[in-house]
Amino acid sequence: MSTIRIDEIENITVLRLKNGVTNAINKEMVEELSASLSQLRENCRGLVLAGGDKFFSIGLDLPQLLQLQRKEMDMFWQRFDQVLLDLYTFPVPMAAAINGHAVAGGTILALTATHRFISDSRNLMGLNEVNIGVPVPYLADLMLRQLIDERTADEIVLGGELIIPEKAEAIGLVNEIVTEDSLEARAVESVRALALKPQHAMRLILENRTEAIRRRFERSRDAKRAAMMQCWFRPDVQQMLAEAAKKF
Repeated sequence: MSTIRIDEIENITVLRLKNGVTNAINKEMVEELSASLSQLRENCRGLVLAGGDKFFSIGLDLPQLLQLQRKEMDMFWQRFDQVLLDLYTFPVPMAAAINGHAVAGGTILALTATHRFISDSRNLMGLNEVNIGVPVPYLADLMLRQLIDERTADEIVLGGELIIPEKAEAIGLVNEIVTEDSLEARAVESVRALALKPQHAMRLILENRTEAIRRRFERSRDAKRAAMMQCWFRPDVQQMLAEAAKKF
């Protein structure tokens, strides 16, 4: 069964996560996202990333990933890093429509967008990786610090707390809180307004926006992935991850 679905709304592409209730990020979703982005890259004029009603995404599929041996997990992380980079550097305007909790990897997916809209229900978002013994992935940390100030970014990644929409808007993590019924339409509208502008200029502006972080990430990605694997496979961290996996 496919973990994503592609829809077209008013000439804007909606990339919809469809991996059950939680939209957990697993090997299948990463591969399907990669293939979809390659397919869409040339002809897409605007992109909306949408999730489910209860979870935009719960983050990494811990029950699946904890079954992987070190070599397999390293390969998964390479692919996950690349998909995040592909989303972040996608050459058209992109909005995340967050209707449901966006936890850890869910927030990371939202960070790749140029704009983020969240519904006015009591959904939570944040980067709580430190609570289960792993760091926020390097690219996610870089994207976060581009978006909000350093002090607030430190509070998010070191504290590991999940936050409500009002706080997310106040610190600049999301652009706007929208009613649940109009969330996706608002995301589509924002992208469509940008897609109507001259695309040759838009693509260069978006490239300029991401270039410094892309270069910094690419210089250190292998070393950072190796450090992540060292952390992930610590016996105490494996225990914490196993406890967290029971919530899936």
